[in-house]
This record gives sequence, C-alpha cells and structure tokens, in this order.
Amino acid sequence: LAEGIRARAGTTIGVGVTGIAGPGGGSEAKPVGTVHIAVATPLGTEHRQSFFPGDREKIRWWASQVALDMVRRELMKM
Repeated sequence: LAEGIRARAGTTIGVGVTGIAGPGGGSEAKPVGTVHIAVATPLGTEHRQSFFPGDREKIRWWASQVALDMVRRELMKM
C-alpha cells in the first residue's frame, strides 16, 4: 500500500494504514484493534503491526499518531 501510493503519486514518501477499527469485523486471528502501518521511502519500506485497544475513534487516533511518528523517524534518516 505505501509503496504503491509512493509510486503512483511520484512522491518521496508513501504511507499506508489498514486494519480493523471496529466495532465489528474482527476475528480471533485478527481482532478489532489490529492495525498495519507502512512507510515507504527511497531507502526502503518500514512496516509495523500494532494492536490498539478502545473504540473505533481511539484506534484510528492511535494509528494516525504511530503513522506520523514513523514518517518523522524516516525523515530523520534522509
């Protein structure tokens, strides 16, 4: 996802976030709160799988904060 948006948009950085924010849609293998975040740069792609407890709003907020922190960390490498 992150690599695809980076290539399609012609940007230096691409970010992809996907997961199950709820309230439904979770399973035993992938419970509500499971989130995958990736950041793609010319140096490579970093991926992180996280689990955030809480309701849909809290899960989405935490995912956005982690994604922004990952972008910040990748920018510091460049």
